[in-house]
Amino acid sequence: MPYHTRQQQAVLRCLEQRREESLSAAELAEELRRSGCAVGLATIYRQLEKLAAAGQIHRIDTAEGAFYQLCGHAGGSHRDCFLLKCSRCGRIRHLDCSHLKALYDHLERDHHFRIDPRGTLFTGLCELCVREEDSHGTD
Repeated sequence: MPYHTRQQQAVLRCLEQRREESLSAAELAEELRRSGCAVGLATIYRQLEKLAAAGQIHRIDTAEGAFYQLCGHAGGSHRDCFLLKCSRCGRIRHLDCSHLKALYDHLERDHHFRIDPRGTLFTGLCELCVREEDSHGTD
């Protein structure tokens, strides 16, 4: 297990507690402050970059800025890891799915393009938004 500083552990713990959400550095700072662990924003950015480089979290660059989310692949292949972003509600979901490996292999072999799974973000509609859209369509 890699060594983590106290601040890094606090950031990681906060992301673990909100594993279904993607948070900005400012949101993390506020959450940590509320929990009694005041960590400066510059320190949070440093820790987030270290955690992202280690593959423990995802850095998600959007038009609204960078967001961070726990990567739950628990030592699995990074090629099984990807993100889904709902274009309606904005929620980002982390998934581990080995079925995507076939697509990555095909693109590399037949199209000479190597995908960076850690930076791959699929957009579409989440289950809740599809359900809502379907229910409005049947009225």
